[in-house]
Amino acid sequence: MDTIEAIILGIVQGLTEFLPVSSSGHLQIAKALMGVEIEQNLLFDVTLHAATVLSTIVVLWSEVARLLRGLFSRRFKEEQAYVLKLLLSMIPIGIVGFTLKDRLDALLESPAILLVVGCMLLVTAALLAFAYYAKPRQKAQLSYRDAFLIGVAQAVAALPGLSRSGSTIATGLLLGNRKQTVAQFSFLMVLAPILGETFLELMKGNLGAQAIGSAPLAAGFVAAFVVGCLACKFMIEIVKRGKLVWFALYCAAAGTVSILSYVL
Repeated sequence: MDTIEAIILGIVQGLTEFLPVSSSGHLQIAKALMGVEIEQNLLFDVTLHAATVLSTIVVLWSEVARLLRGLFSRRFKEEQAYVLKLLLSMIPIGIVGFTLKDRLDALLESPAILLVVGCMLLVTAALLAFAYYAKPRQKAQLSYRDAFLIGVAQAVAALPGLSRSGSTIATGLLLGNRKQTVAQFSFLMVLAPILGETFLELMKGNLGAQAIGSAPLAAGFVAAFVVGCLACKFMIEIVKRGKLVWFALYCAAAGTVSILSYVL
């Protein structure tokens, strides 16, 4: 993989991270279409995800700062409750990360990765369509139970092609939460897991970084971060106001293309 290819993949990551269409699935499709083979796939993918997480922090800094200020208050406040919900939502993905990390890494190297991605994109499409047509009674506030169940959805979405934001937002909506509430929670709940995973990968990934090349790795990171900063606010508004059925149709089409690319 050269630097230009890394930049293109970074752009793909930056554009798709904030839509319920699976950024990890699109990365795998883009790699296949470009004929890119990457040693240490997980390290490269996690690095790009870290870049978009950093762009999320930049764009949503006012909200992040408000939560941090409230966290250290002597009295139990709304911000502290929200942080507890975020921490609760991170437990499932933490368990998956510690127990299934090697298997997920091996899955990225599988010759059938396009088939897996295609099938999971179809699952994403079905989930988004179901969430769009279901009309549960809306709640005033996201509960601790809902936070944990949304976290379970995030853990399941560790499978490549199953959209993390799509799964978490759809789950939150099916539980009766407002789209704006779920969208913000979905983007904030991923911050600590991805940054933690990135730190662990970089701590033990010196050989992996050498295998990929420091220049492509850095170029992919910068591209994902810059595009992510430009796209984040705009994309979040689309998720909050847009009709999920359109994303469902897109995921169905992308999933079909991915499966056909593998079969043919």
